[in-house]
Amino acid sequence: MTVTVVYDNSEARELCAAQHLYLKPIAKLMINVLLPESTEPMRPFSNWEVLDQLKSLICPDQFTTVRLSKSTKNFIRFEGEAETQSLVQILKAKLHGKIIKLNGLKTDLKVVATDAQGEWEHLPQKQEAPSSDGADELDCNKSPHSIHFQGLPCKWFAPKGSSGEKPCEEILRVVFESFGKIKNVDIPMLDPYREVMTGGSFGGFSFGLQTFEAFIQYQESTDFIKAMESLRGMKLMLKGDDGKALACNIKVTFDTTKHFSEGAIRRRNQEKLKLQELEEERRKEKKREEEEAERNPHSLTHRR
Repeated sequence: MTVTVVYDNSEARELCAAQHLYLKPIAKLMINVLLPESTEPMRPFSNWEVLDQLKSLICPDQFTTVRLSKSTKNFIRFEGEAETQSLVQILKAKLHGKIIKLNGLKTDLKVVATDAQGEWEHLPQKQEAPSSDGADELDCNKSPHSIHFQGLPCKWFAPKGSSGEKPCEEILRVVFESFGKIKNVDIPMLDPYREVMTGGSFGGFSFGLQTFEAFIQYQESTDFIKAMESLRGMKLMLKGDDGKALACNIKVTFDTTKHFSEGAIRRRNQEKLKLQELEEERRKEKKREEEEAERNPHSLTHRR
Protein backbone atom coordinates (compact mmCIF):
# COMPACT_ATOMS: atom_id res chain seq x y z
CA MET A 1 0.00 0.00 0.00
CA THR A 2 1.31 3.44 -0.96
CA VAL A 3 1.97 6.03 1.76
CA THR A 4 2.07 9.67 0.67
CA VAL A 5 2.54 13.07 2.29
CA VAL A 6 -0.68 15.11 2.33
CA TYR A 7 -0.33 18.78 1.47
CA ASP A 8 -4.04 19.60 1.24
CA ASN A 9 -6.34 17.90 3.77
CA SER A 10 -9.30 20.20 3.20
CA GLU A 11 -11.49 17.29 2.02
CA ALA A 12 -10.55 14.93 4.88
CA ARG A 13 -13.18 14.05 7.45
CA GLU A 14 -12.65 12.86 10.99
CA LEU A 15 -12.65 9.14 11.72
CA CYS A 16 -11.26 9.06 15.27
CA ALA A 17 -10.02 12.21 16.98
CA ALA A 18 -8.29 10.30 19.79
CA GLN A 19 -5.98 8.57 17.28
CA HIS A 20 -5.73 11.59 14.93
CA LEU A 21 -7.16 9.44 12.13
CA TYR A 22 -9.18 10.77 9.20
CA LEU A 23 -10.67 9.56 5.92
CA LYS A 24 -9.46 11.32 2.78
CA PRO A 25 -11.24 10.82 -0.58
CA ILE A 26 -9.22 9.10 -3.30
CA ALA A 27 -8.88 11.60 -6.14
CA LYS A 28 -8.00 9.89 -9.43
CA LEU A 29 -8.22 10.77 -13.09
CA MET A 30 -8.14 8.43 -16.10
CA ILE A 31 -6.38 9.90 -19.12
CA ASN A 32 -6.61 8.25 -22.54
CA VAL A 33 -4.41 9.54 -25.35
CA LEU A 34 -5.90 8.36 -28.65
CA LEU A 35 -3.40 7.29 -31.27
CA PRO A 36 -4.00 8.10 -34.96
CA GLU A 37 -5.21 5.43 -37.39
CA SER A 38 -2.97 6.78 -40.14
CA THR A 39 -1.44 4.21 -42.51
CA GLU A 40 1.54 6.45 -43.07
CA PRO A 41 4.67 5.48 -41.17
CA MET A 42 5.22 7.52 -38.01
CA ARG A 43 8.39 8.19 -36.11
CA PRO A 44 8.59 6.15 -32.92
CA PHE A 45 7.79 7.94 -29.68
CA SER A 46 7.72 6.82 -26.06
CA ASN A 47 4.87 6.83 -23.54
CA TRP A 48 6.96 9.11 -21.34
CA GLU A 49 7.25 11.64 -24.17
CA VAL A 50 3.44 11.76 -24.20
CA LEU A 51 3.34 12.03 -20.41
CA ASP A 52 5.64 15.05 -20.51
CA GLN A 53 3.16 16.76 -22.83
CA LEU A 54 0.29 15.97 -20.47
CA LYS A 55 2.21 17.47 -17.56
CA SER A 56 2.80 20.60 -19.64
CA LEU A 57 -0.94 20.92 -20.27
CA ILE A 58 -1.81 20.98 -16.56
CA CYS A 59 1.08 23.22 -15.48
CA PRO A 60 1.40 24.82 -12.92
CA ASP A 61 -0.83 22.16 -11.32
CA GLN A 62 0.68 18.72 -10.78
CA PHE A 63 -0.28 15.11 -10.25
CA THR A 64 0.51 13.63 -6.84
CA THR A 65 1.34 10.40 -8.66
CA VAL A 66 0.86 9.25 -12.23
CA ARG A 67 1.40 5.84 -13.77
CA LEU A 68 1.05 4.12 -17.12
CA SER A 69 -2.08 1.98 -16.91
CA LYS A 70 -2.27 0.48 -20.41
CA SER A 71 -0.67 0.91 -23.82
CA THR A 72 -2.14 -0.43 -27.09
CA LYS A 73 -1.93 0.40 -30.78
CA ASN A 74 -5.09 2.52 -30.36
CA PHE A 75 -4.47 4.43 -27.13
CA ILE A 76 -2.15 5.09 -24.21
CA ARG A 77 -3.83 5.19 -20.80
CA PHE A 78 -2.46 6.94 -17.74
CA GLU A 79 -3.89 7.03 -14.23
CA GLY A 80 -3.19 10.24 -12.37
CA GLU A 81 -3.86 11.06 -8.74
CA ALA A 82 -4.29 14.56 -7.32
CA GLU A 83 -4.41 16.02 -3.81
CA THR A 84 -8.15 16.62 -3.85
CA GLN A 85 -11.24 15.74 -5.85
CA SER A 86 -11.74 19.42 -6.65
CA LEU A 87 -8.27 19.51 -8.21
CA VAL A 88 -9.15 16.41 -10.26
CA GLN A 89 -11.98 18.39 -11.85
CA ILE A 90 -9.59 21.23 -12.67
CA LEU A 91 -7.11 18.82 -14.24
CA LYS A 92 -9.87 17.12 -16.20
CA ALA A 93 -10.96 20.47 -17.64
CA LYS A 94 -7.37 21.25 -18.62
CA LEU A 95 -6.88 17.90 -20.37
CA HIS A 96 -10.15 16.70 -21.86
CA GLY A 97 -10.44 17.31 -25.58
CA LYS A 98 -6.97 18.83 -25.85
CA ILE A 99 -4.53 18.02 -28.64
CA ILE A 100 -0.92 16.89 -28.19
CA LYS A 101 1.60 17.78 -30.86
CA LEU A 102 4.84 15.83 -30.91
CA ASN A 103 7.86 17.09 -32.82
CA GLY A 104 8.31 15.24 -36.09
CA LEU A 105 4.82 13.73 -35.94
CA LYS A 106 2.37 14.87 -38.61
CA THR A 107 -0.77 13.63 -36.86
CA ASP A 108 -1.99 15.11 -33.59
CA LEU A 109 -2.95 13.03 -30.55
CA LYS A 110 -6.28 13.65 -28.82
CA VAL A 111 -6.69 13.54 -25.02
CA VAL A 112 -9.79 12.11 -23.31
CA ALA A 113 -9.89 12.63 -19.53
CA THR A 114 -12.51 11.10 -17.22
CA ASP A 115 -13.01 10.45 -13.51
CA ALA A 116 -11.41 7.14 -12.56
CA GLN A 117 -13.85 4.40 -11.66
CA GLY A 118 -13.19 2.94 -8.23
CA GLU A 119 -12.36 -0.74 -7.77
CA TRP A 120 -14.12 -0.93 -4.41
CA GLU A 121 -16.99 -3.30 -3.84
CA HIS A 122 -20.68 -2.55 -4.20
CA LEU A 123 -23.05 -3.34 -1.37
CA PRO A 124 -25.59 -6.08 -2.04
CA GLN A 125 -29.08 -4.96 -3.05
CA LYS A 126 -30.78 -7.20 -0.50
CA GLN A 127 -29.82 -9.03 2.66
CA GLU A 128 -30.18 -12.81 2.40
CA ALA A 129 -33.24 -14.08 4.22
CA PRO A 130 -32.60 -16.86 6.74
CA SER A 131 -33.87 -20.29 5.84
CA SER A 132 -35.85 -22.44 8.22
CA ASP A 133 -34.33 -25.65 6.83
CA GLY A 134 -31.10 -26.63 8.55
CA ALA A 135 -30.99 -23.26 10.33
CA ASP A 136 -28.52 -24.39 12.99
CA GLU A 137 -26.05 -25.65 10.40
CA LEU A 138 -26.35 -22.45 8.37
CA ASP A 139 -25.89 -20.21 11.42
CA CYS A 140 -22.75 -22.15 12.32
CA ASN A 141 -21.19 -21.25 8.99
CA LYS A 142 -22.33 -17.64 8.76
CA SER A 143 -20.31 -14.56 9.59
CA PRO A 144 -22.63 -11.63 8.79
CA HIS A 145 -21.75 -7.94 8.88
CA SER A 146 -17.97 -8.60 8.76
CA ILE A 147 -15.29 -6.51 7.05
CA HIS A 148 -11.77 -7.57 6.03
CA PHE A 149 -9.13 -4.83 6.23
CA GLN A 150 -5.68 -5.05 4.62
CA GLY A 151 -2.79 -2.60 4.62
CA LEU A 152 -3.51 -0.89 7.95
CA PRO A 153 -0.29 0.71 9.30
CA CYS A 154 0.73 -0.98 12.58
CA LYS A 155 2.18 2.19 14.07
CA TRP A 156 -1.06 4.11 13.57
CA PHE A 157 -2.94 1.58 15.74
CA ALA A 158 -0.24 1.02 18.37
CA PRO A 159 -0.54 2.43 21.92
CA LYS A 160 0.99 5.88 22.30
CA GLY A 161 4.54 5.73 23.64
CA SER A 162 4.91 1.98 23.07
CA SER A 163 8.37 0.84 21.99
CA GLY A 164 7.00 -1.78 19.59
CA GLU A 165 4.79 -1.37 16.55
CA LYS A 166 2.23 -4.07 17.26
CA PRO A 167 -1.35 -2.90 16.64
CA CYS A 168 -3.81 -2.93 19.52
CA GLU A 169 -7.24 -4.59 19.20
CA GLU A 170 -8.82 -2.09 21.57
CA ILE A 171 -7.56 0.88 19.53
CA LEU A 172 -8.82 -0.75 16.33
CA ARG A 173 -12.22 -1.23 17.98
CA VAL A 174 -12.37 2.40 19.19
CA VAL A 175 -11.47 3.74 15.74
CA PHE A 176 -14.07 1.80 13.79
CA GLU A 177 -16.84 1.97 16.39
CA SER A 178 -17.40 5.46 15.00
CA PHE A 179 -19.75 3.61 12.59
CA GLY A 180 -21.54 1.53 15.22
CA LYS A 181 -21.25 -1.12 17.91
CA ILE A 182 -18.68 -3.82 17.12
CA LYS A 183 -19.33 -7.45 18.03
CA ASN A 184 -15.95 -9.03 17.21
CA VAL A 185 -12.42 -7.88 16.34
CA ASP A 186 -9.52 -10.06 15.25
CA ILE A 187 -5.95 -9.14 14.28
CA PRO A 188 -4.33 -12.40 13.09
CA MET A 189 -0.74 -11.16 13.48
CA LEU A 190 -1.25 -10.85 17.26
CA ASP A 191 -1.80 -14.62 17.53
CA PRO A 192 1.66 -16.29 17.55
CA TYR A 193 0.15 -19.57 16.36
CA ARG A 194 -1.81 -18.19 13.39
CA GLU A 195 1.06 -17.97 10.89
CA VAL A 196 2.01 -21.58 11.62
CA MET A 197 -1.63 -22.64 11.24
CA THR A 198 -2.05 -21.00 7.85
CA GLY A 199 1.48 -21.11 6.50
CA GLY A 200 1.26 -17.42 5.62
CA SER A 201 2.03 -13.95 6.89
CA PHE A 202 -0.53 -11.43 8.14
CA GLY A 203 1.55 -8.30 7.72
CA GLY A 204 3.61 -6.47 5.15
CA PHE A 205 5.68 -3.39 4.53
CA SER A 206 4.84 -0.25 2.58
CA PHE A 207 7.67 2.22 2.14
CA GLY A 208 9.19 1.03 5.42
CA LEU A 209 5.85 1.14 7.26
CA GLN A 210 4.72 -2.23 8.61
CA THR A 211 1.08 -3.05 7.90
CA PHE A 212 -1.43 -5.58 9.18
CA GLU A 213 -4.77 -7.12 8.30
CA ALA A 214 -7.82 -7.27 10.53
CA PHE A 215 -11.39 -8.54 10.66
CA ILE A 216 -14.23 -6.54 12.22
CA GLN A 217 -17.80 -7.71 12.74
CA TYR A 218 -20.57 -5.22 13.51
CA GLN A 219 -23.56 -6.10 15.65
CA GLU A 220 -26.07 -4.48 13.31
CA SER A 221 -26.31 -4.71 9.52
CA THR A 222 -27.08 -0.98 9.31
CA ASP A 223 -23.77 -0.13 11.00
CA PHE A 224 -21.91 -2.59 8.74
CA ILE A 225 -23.42 -0.92 5.66
CA LYS A 226 -22.64 2.52 7.06
CA ALA A 227 -18.99 1.51 7.55
CA MET A 228 -18.65 0.06 4.04
CA GLU A 229 -20.30 3.10 2.47
CA SER A 230 -18.13 5.51 4.45
CA LEU A 231 -14.87 3.68 3.69
CA ARG A 232 -15.54 3.23 -0.02
CA GLY A 233 -13.15 5.28 -2.14
CA MET A 234 -11.24 6.56 0.89
CA LYS A 235 -7.65 6.65 2.07
CA LEU A 236 -6.70 6.48 5.72
CA MET A 237 -4.98 9.67 6.89
CA LEU A 238 -2.94 10.33 10.04
CA LYS A 239 -2.45 13.90 11.19
CA GLY A 240 0.61 14.39 13.39
CA ASP A 241 0.95 16.70 16.36
CA ASP A 242 3.07 18.97 14.16
CA GLY A 243 0.20 19.35 11.69
CA LYS A 244 1.83 17.23 9.00
CA ALA A 245 -0.29 14.45 7.54
CA LEU A 246 0.31 11.10 5.86
CA ALA A 247 -2.21 9.07 3.88
CA CYS A 248 -2.23 5.46 2.74
CA ASN A 249 -4.40 3.29 0.57
CA ILE A 250 -6.10 0.49 2.47
CA LYS A 251 -8.06 -2.45 1.11
CA VAL A 252 -11.57 -2.79 2.55
CA THR A 253 -13.67 -5.77 1.42
CA PHE A 254 -16.54 -7.96 2.55
CA ASP A 255 -15.32 -10.86 4.66
CA THR A 256 -15.92 -13.76 2.27
CA THR A 257 -14.02 -16.22 4.49
CA LYS A 258 -16.76 -16.35 7.17
CA HIS A 259 -14.02 -15.49 9.65
CA PHE A 260 -16.31 -15.11 12.67
CA SER A 261 -18.58 -18.07 11.97
CA GLU A 262 -18.80 -20.69 14.72
CA GLY A 263 -17.29 -23.27 12.39
CA ALA A 264 -14.27 -21.12 11.50
CA ILE A 265 -13.64 -20.17 15.14
CA ARG A 266 -13.90 -23.82 16.20
CA ARG A 267 -11.40 -24.92 13.53
CA ARG A 268 -8.93 -22.21 14.55
CA ASN A 269 -9.23 -23.16 18.22
CA GLN A 270 -8.73 -26.85 17.43
CA GLU A 271 -5.63 -26.16 15.33
CA LYS A 272 -4.28 -23.83 18.01
CA LEU A 273 -4.83 -26.47 20.70
CA LYS A 274 -2.89 -29.03 18.64
CA LEU A 275 0.01 -26.60 18.24
CA GLN A 276 -0.02 -25.82 21.96
CA GLU A 277 0.04 -29.53 22.80
CA LEU A 278 2.92 -30.08 20.37
CA GLU A 279 4.77 -27.11 21.85
CA GLU A 280 4.24 -28.47 25.37
CA GLU A 281 5.51 -31.91 24.33
CA ARG A 282 8.63 -30.35 22.83
CA ARG A 283 9.18 -28.34 26.00
CA LYS A 284 8.91 -31.49 28.13
CA GLU A 285 11.28 -33.37 25.81
CA LYS A 286 13.83 -30.58 26.05
CA LYS A 287 13.51 -30.59 29.85
CA ARG A 288 14.06 -34.36 29.94
CA GLU A 289 17.20 -33.99 27.82
CA GLU A 290 18.54 -31.27 30.11
CA GLU A 291 17.85 -33.39 33.22
CA GLU A 292 19.53 -36.37 31.57
CA ALA A 293 22.56 -34.23 30.76
CA GLU A 294 22.77 -33.09 34.41
CA ARG A 295 22.62 -36.68 35.69
CA ASN A 296 25.24 -37.87 33.19
CA PRO A 297 27.63 -34.91 32.70
CA HIS A 298 30.25 -37.17 31.03
CA SER A 299 27.87 -38.78 28.56
CA LEU A 300 28.53 -36.18 25.88
CA THR A 301 32.30 -36.53 26.32
CA HIS A 302 31.99 -40.32 26.16
CA ARG A 303 30.01 -40.09 22.91
CA ARG A 304 32.72 -38.01 21.31
